[in-house]
Amino acid sequence: MGTCCCGITLSRFLENKISPSYSLKNNRYMLIQLLQIADSVSPIVSPPATVSKTMHLFDVLQSGGALMIPLGLLFILAVFFFFERYIAINKAGKIDDNFMRIIRDHIANGNVTAARSMTRNTDNPVARIIDKGVQRIGKPVEAIERSMESVARLEMYNLEKNLSVLSVIARAAPIFGFVGTLAGLMQLFFDINTTGEFVLNTIAGGLYVKLVTSITGLVIGLLAFLGSSFLHTQIDKTANKMEVAATDFLDILQDAVKQD
Repeated sequence: MGTCCCGITLSRFLENKISPSYSLKNNRYMLIQLLQIADSVSPIVSPPATVSKTMHLFDVLQSGGALMIPLGLLFILAVFFFFERYIAINKAGKIDDNFMRIIRDHIANGNVTAARSMTRNTDNPVARIIDKGVQRIGKPVEAIERSMESVARLEMYNLEKNLSVLSVIARAAPIFGFVGTLAGLMQLFFDINTTGEFVLNTIAGGLYVKLVTSITGLVIGLLAFLGSSFLHTQIDKTANKMEVAATDFLDILQDAVKQD
C-alpha cells in the first residue's frame, strides 16, 4: 500500500513537471535571463569612423611624375620674366610731372642746350623721345615727328622684350600637362591589361594622380596669360604717356615757330 502511494505521488509530480504550462513558463523565464545576460555583456557598437585623408601640396605635385620637372622650369621662367618686365616697365612709366613744363620753358627761352642736357640726364623712354626731337630742332616739323616716331618704336620694342616668353609659356604649359596625363593613362590601362586586376580604388587613385600634371599645366598657363595681359596693359599706359609727351613737344615747337 505504501509503495502504491509513493508511485502515485511521483507520477503526479512528473506530470506537473512536464506539463505544457510549466514548460512554457520555464522557457520564458530562461529566455528573459539570457536576454538580460546578453544586454549586460554586449559591447557598445559604434558606427565605424570615417578616416579622411589630407592631401599635402608637395606630395600631390611629387606624384605627378617626371613631367613635373619641365612644368616647374616653365613656372620659374614665367615668374622670372614677369618680375623682370614689371620692374622695367614700371621704371619706364615713372615720369616727372614737371618734365615737359621745364622743356617748354627752355625752348621758349631759346635755351636748347639746357633742354638737351635735361633730356640726356633723364633715363626713361619719354626723355629719349624728346631728346631726339630736341636734336632735330631747326628742321621741318614733319622730319622731327618721323624721328621721334622711330625712337618711340624702338622704345616700345624694348618694353615688349621677353613678353613673348610669357605668351609661349601660357600656351606650352597646358600642353605639357595634357601630355603627362595621357601618358599616365596609357600606363594605367596597360597595367590593367597586363595584370587583369580591375580594382576601383586603384583605378581612382591612378586617375587622380595622372590629372595632377594637367591641373598644374593649366594653372601655370593661366598665371602666365594673366601676367602677360597685365604687363601689356602697363605698356599701353606707358605708350600713352610717350604719345602725350611727343604731342606736347610738337605743340611747343609750333608755338615757338609762331612766336618767331
